[in-house]
Amino acid sequence: MLKKLLLPLCLLLASCGPIDVEHYRAEQPALDLPSYFSGRVDAWGMFQKRSGEVIKRFHVAIDGRMDGERLILDEHFTYSDGSTQRRVWTLHPDGPGRWRGTADDVVGEAHGEVAGNALRWRYVLSLPVDDKVYHVNFDDWMYLLDERTMANRSFMTKFGFELGQVTLFFRKEAP
Repeated sequence: MLKKLLLPLCLLLASCGPIDVEHYRAEQPALDLPSYFSGRVDAWGMFQKRSGEVIKRFHVAIDGRMDGERLILDEHFTYSDGSTQRRVWTLHPDGPGRWRGTADDVVGEAHGEVAGNALRWRYVLSLPVDDKVYHVNFDDWMYLLDERTMANRSFMTKFGFELGQVTLFFRKEAP
């Protein structure tokens, strides 16, 4: 009986795998990271537990600039509880449609893939909670909706279990 259930279960689990970023190759407008993030971009977002409960809201002011081939994103967070945080990303092209990046609170390197209007960005973040720091996996999906607006859904996991989600909306200053 177990053998009869094992194959259908494996097929079901395989069909639940994540969509590849290449799925969005033909979607427009095409996302060009340096073009979108150069200058001022504001973002508004929230953290949600896996239950859906919103536990924190925030605003991010992002100042982006190119330094040679590097894209520098200077992010200033203001949270709903009044706390603030700064993160500076340094992104490097890593081949056609690929990026890698670092930030002080990112463990190792982040890796991203761009296709069409989408970016999939994966990294491990050192996340302070109370008196402890946890290393949490982030799987970010960003979608350029129009020339100035981008939506972002991030899935936070630890040991393969979802801890929660982050939802963000970016708005680029008008030229």
